[in-house]
Amino acid sequence: MTRSISQALRIAVPVALVVVTFGYAITGNHTDVLLGAGCGLAVGAGVGLRGSSRGGVWTGILIGLIVGVTAALLTGALAAGWGLIIPPLGPLALGLIDGLGKSSFTRYREVVREMFIVAVLLTLGLVPGLVAGNFSLTLLIAAYPLLGVLWSAMLVGLLCSRREGWRDPRPPRPLVLGAVALPVLMGLLFGFDVIREDVGLSGIAAALYVVLTLVFSLVAIPVVAFLLGRAGATWLRPRLAVYGQLADYLRVMWVPIGGFALGYMTIIGVFAGFYGTLERFHPGAFADAGSGITEWLSFAFFTALGQDYATVAPVSVAARVLVGVHLIFSAGWALVLFAAVMSSIRPKLDQISLLLQDKDGE
Repeated sequence: MTRSISQALRIAVPVALVVVTFGYAITGNHTDVLLGAGCGLAVGAGVGLRGSSRGGVWTGILIGLIVGVTAALLTGALAAGWGLIIPPLGPLALGLIDGLGKSSFTRYREVVREMFIVAVLLTLGLVPGLVAGNFSLTLLIAAYPLLGVLWSAMLVGLLCSRREGWRDPRPPRPLVLGAVALPVLMGLLFGFDVIREDVGLSGIAAALYVVLTLVFSLVAIPVVAFLLGRAGATWLRPRLAVYGQLADYLRVMWVPIGGFALGYMTIIGVFAGFYGTLERFHPGAFADAGSGITEWLSFAFFTALGQDYATVAPVSVAARVLVGVHLIFSAGWALVLFAAVMSSIRPKLDQISLLLQDKDGE
């Protein structure tokens, strides 16, 4: 139980951080951001907890980020209606799962099971945003993913039916009958709205408008979402494996990197004090200098990177000499420590390389 909670938190933190900041970057509507974050967190954590302890976390983060950002983009930037927001989310998540190789679809039954799990997760993710937004059709909108399970599963199954190893030659009759119920229900509800709003179309034109809208929202969008999710995940899969190998190297270099950062920040802090002291006893040594330590730390930080600071600039000879000495120390620290680190960890890196080669050979 403790392990599952820890794994869920490891998924939730980066997903929430990215989706929330992305959401507020495109919209100021708190409900839209909450909807995107809720969908990303629910799907990411749910999918990640079903995977292995190591691969499940990264899979959950990736799928949660894509689903959450997509939901935030649809609700915030495009201001799409519910008929266009929810239909692509489930197939998109299923396409990502399929493309990453986390599930092998060989029957409609397996597709229905995975779609049902994703639909439950989406429903849980939608509820907080819907309640906070005080929508009049909160229950219907929240149940939308569950109502569309059979329909979405049938579409995904048809798209997967040509792959090697697929066992069902055609969709089961109960699946077809259950799937058809969704477009019929949505057609009745949408047609009633069209009639009630009196859009100014004749009977045949209004019926054609309803049919085209349903085909677009219930067929085109889910199909495109699944195909894009599967294609994108398939393309990313071998490239993400590189980061798995990179993690082994980073674990070896973590301590040297921390030592470098500590030394670098120490140099910045020391010279920030030197700069402030010089300006205190020789006013005017720096142009537009302030009096707070924060500004001197910022100036020392940019100086260590070899960049000009926005406001403060050395004017006197002593100030310029001090900046030059700071640059020499910063560059020397980077070069000396880099050489020392590489000489000390080179045997460990070679050992990791041999282990990875052995795994690839197997």
